Formats: sequence, structure tokens, C-alpha cells
Amino acid sequence: MNIEDFKSIVKNIVVQADILKHQLVNDLAPVNYACIFCQNDEEYLLFVEMVKQIGKVILDTKAGPVFQIEPLLTIAGDLRILKIRKPDKDRSERGDADFTLSNYDEFKKEHINQKRFKLIDKGNFEMIEYKHPNSDVLVYFSNPTLAEVLKIT
Repeated sequence: MNIEDFKSIVKNIVVQADILKHQLVNDLAPVNYACIFCQNDEEYLLFVEMVKQIGKVILDTKAGPVFQIEPLLTIAGDLRILKIRKPDKDRSERGDADFTLSNYDEFKKEHINQKRFKLIDKGNFEMIEYKHPNSDVLVYFSNPTLAEVLKIT
């Protein structure tokens, strides 16, 4: 695998998530974060090495490192934050993308009690997860965004 193949995997996750996002949101909601869910240890080691070619670790988490990467043009805007998630038997999906809403509170009020939506409290921010049963990706909307929390411009 070369770096362009790796970038294609990331972009494909964003494309799939963006399609789902458009079923929920009509407003412009650019991508602000993406994550690849590694399916095995070998893939995890390979993807961490790949992303090191285009970025640097800005946060270590129990589930895997978060990188600030060179802006990667995607269908939903420039992606600057990418996480490589360690293999997890409870995460069979390929990955997720997080989008920035212009009116998070309104979206939350409208959707949070609906099927397939879940509110996740991360302490210094919260996330709304949307999971479609026929999709290989998850969609998130965070408030504030991870970029804001980490003070990345």
C-alpha cells in the first residue's frame, strides 16, 4: 500500500459518511475529523505508519492516536484531523466522520430522541452519533468540535 491508497481509504470513509449526513442535514456541514477503524493488528500498524507520512500525533487515546494531518481535500472539505483506531470487536465498521453543524443545539433537539441517534458525553464536548444499519461508517456531530477542543485552526 502506498500513501495515495491510504488517502483513498480515508476519502472513501468521508464520502460514505457525507452521503448519510445529507439524509439528515440540508445545510453546509463540513468534515472536521475522521477515523479509520482498523480490522486487525497488522492494519493498525500499517495505517499508523502511513499517517505519520502526512501528519503528527496530537493526542494519544486509549483507542488509538489522533493526528493533525496535511489538509486532505475530501468531498466534504479539507480534513485536518485523523484518528487511527485500534482493532475493536465491537467496531466492525470501516470508520467514521464528524461534521460541523451551523446549529448543533437545534439539530440535537430535533434528532436526539429518534431511533439510530445516540448522545455521547465526552466531558469537555459531546457528540451525537448516527448509525445507519446498512452502512459501513458512522456519522458524528460534535459540540464543540474536536478541532476547537484541541485548538487547531
